[in-house]
Amino acid sequence: MKNLFNIAWRGLLRDKRFTLLNLLGISTGLTCTLLIYFWVLDEKSIDSFHEKDSRLYQVMKINPNGDGSFDTRETVSALLAPSLAEDLPEVEYTVPIVRRDKGIVAVGDKQVKSKGRFVGKDYFNVFSNRLLSGNKSNVLKDKYGVIISDKLALKLFNTTRNLIGRTVEWDHGNELKGAYTVSGVFEAPPENASDQFDILFSYSLYYDSFREKYNLMRWNNNPMLTYLTLKEGTDVNQFNRKIKDYLKTKHRALHGNQGLEWQGTIFLQHYSDRYLYNKFENGIQVGGRIGYVKMFSLIAVFILLIACINFMNLSTAKASGRMKEAGIRKVIGARRRTLILQYISESMLLVFIALLLALVFVWMLLPAFENLTGKIFHLSFDKDLILSILGIAITTGLISGSYPALYLSAFKPVMALKGKLTTSSGETWLRKGLVVFQFCVSVIMIIAMLVAYRQLNFIQTKNLGYNKDNVIMFGTEGKLKENQFSFFQEIKKIPGVLNASGMGGDLIGNHGGGSGVEWEGKTSEVEFSRVYAGYDLIETLDIKMADGRSFSRQFGSDSSKVIFNETAIAAMGLKNPVGKMVKLWGKEKQIIGVAKDFHFESLHEKLKPFFFEYIPNNTSMIIKIKAGTERKTLADIEKVYKSYNTGLPFEYQFMDAGYQSLYTSENRVATLSKYFTGLAIVISCLGLFGLATFTAHKRQKEIGIRKVIGASVINLAFLLTKDFLKLILTAVLIAFPVSWWMMNRWLLDFEYRITISADVFLFAAGSIILLTLVTICSQSLKTALMNPIKSLR
Repeated sequence: MKNLFNIAWRGLLRDKRFTLLNLLGISTGLTCTLLIYFWVLDEKSIDSFHEKDSRLYQVMKINPNGDGSFDTRETVSALLAPSLAEDLPEVEYTVPIVRRDKGIVAVGDKQVKSKGRFVGKDYFNVFSNRLLSGNKSNVLKDKYGVIISDKLALKLFNTTRNLIGRTVEWDHGNELKGAYTVSGVFEAPPENASDQFDILFSYSLYYDSFREKYNLMRWNNNPMLTYLTLKEGTDVNQFNRKIKDYLKTKHRALHGNQGLEWQGTIFLQHYSDRYLYNKFENGIQVGGRIGYVKMFSLIAVFILLIACINFMNLSTAKASGRMKEAGIRKVIGARRRTLILQYISESMLLVFIALLLALVFVWMLLPAFENLTGKIFHLSFDKDLILSILGIAITTGLISGSYPALYLSAFKPVMALKGKLTTSSGETWLRKGLVVFQFCVSVIMIIAMLVAYRQLNFIQTKNLGYNKDNVIMFGTEGKLKENQFSFFQEIKKIPGVLNASGMGGDLIGNHGGGSGVEWEGKTSEVEFSRVYAGYDLIETLDIKMADGRSFSRQFGSDSSKVIFNETAIAAMGLKNPVGKMVKLWGKEKQIIGVAKDFHFESLHEKLKPFFFEYIPNNTSMIIKIKAGTERKTLADIEKVYKSYNTGLPFEYQFMDAGYQSLYTSENRVATLSKYFTGLAIVISCLGLFGLATFTAHKRQKEIGIRKVIGASVINLAFLLTKDFLKLILTAVLIAFPVSWWMMNRWLLDFEYRITISADVFLFAAGSIILLTLVTICSQSLKTALMNPIKSLR
């Protein structure tokens, strides 16, 4: 082995250009692969840290939309968790959860904005959030006890010790505002948890307080998240079949068969699958973020293959320089197996040097990569990670060296020593096929990048039906909740404020709703989305009215009024809807207006039935600012805010930034794709440059003869370039249909999307051909300009 690697090392030093080209290509490919590998590992680790991960599920509901389609949601009835635990012996524990993301926890003068959760008593029997103090069997028994995270404890008390029995104040407006006793401290959720929170309350307190107000006793009201663990040995597929019609069974027991067809079905989704497998169509799981994980895994494989192909092509192209070496080795007794081992050892040595370079590159690029992906990678080089990296390197070395080893070891000694190397048509076609594959992948990646960019640009510029520009949002924390009217009066006096209002929920997919809406002549069940609105909200957001009016103080209290969108009115089948009465979960409301359709979710979703319901105090403030006055106006708003909430930071978000957050994954994927596409092209061009160099060297005498008999420099350059251009054109023609099919499938994830136009393909083809010409022409011209006397010697 020592002899093999000595020879391999001398071989690398002997041909420095060959070595440098391959080191650059393989180290770049390994760098990309390792970065993508770390990203994929992190994506797949989300929510998988719970001890009962294999038995932990979320209850999902499939709702009929009334038009033959179905909607899949994660919220279910508050009655479901206790009912499942009581009726089904396969269920070990159930945990209902209510999220409250905007609250303030205070101790004395210290106030901290916090995310709260109301959770069932078995929370710590289901989830593995470690308790630092307190007993998991009784920590949630006290309705007015709370469990705080270690991070929150440090902010409030500067310690995590001896806190049981201490008092904290919780303020989420008027909802359960007051003093609570600390009954435990838990370790804050890790970074790979999709749900981040600071404080846990007893769910029984929430249920008992709002059972009547929020109609929690109704099966068609779906405000809860519900999680459960199954007992060991339970077949989840069989269990899903068993509970599919569970809601219909409950409905039949209460109401008979009337309205039975409107009831949805339920199923369990593996808890740690929620992050990656989050897209459903008509109740069927059809992908989600896992699509990006698969896509980048393929990109990593293809980039590494491109680098390996470079090595193969360059090794076989320079085979003529090594055939005498192979012939002598065979004559003195070397078997083919020994030669294969020799050439494999050369590729392995090169790959491991490239791996060391790649690790240095990864270390240098990791901060920038973390910024691009929005992740923090804590890389601990444990046994599993080291074995994975070594596995990637060994696989790369074997793939890179396999074909050259088999090719070079197959020479017949006599022909090799005479220097008469013959290349079969099969070998020629294989080499050409590898070049075509490289550039086919590059063209596909260019087209994918362009289509993704255009779709994201379409999303950002599409008319949504409301105006999100220069609109800020912030929570109604602290004293703002009960003093919203006076706050708005002061805010509207600021010169740069055009309008202001309150809103409960938002227009980026966070809203309530359900199927508990009744109207005259109702013949089908319809799932509605709902946002609470204050006066002037519709005007602040410039939402157009198709009929009727918006909420207004001029007509007295509008607390018994409602405004639907056009899609809702169409789904309900109402003619002349203004003035008609409906029931929202048993409460009578009058329709006073119909808003023109606008997008209140991402463009992945089609427009759905929606309504505004008026309430005087909301969870968010919406303020429209005059363009060009943002800095001064925001400073003035902050002064007013702090006059209400002394000591709390003024934290706001522009509404257009919130809208962009809907497409965080797509934007990051597009950015990453841009860089990886560039690197794939660079690696391919490195290989092409090497091939052009060896081809030009091999044809030196031919070029000299042609030049002597009168061939021009342009003719000679074209002679050396045309074969490569044929390969690139072949790659382009193969890439066009493949990329069109791939990107059309990706665009199907968007309900509103672009059409892929011909100029995308023309640009991709033109850019790759131009790059090829630039790469090859330098060597072609250099050879064509060479003195023919030198060529013919």
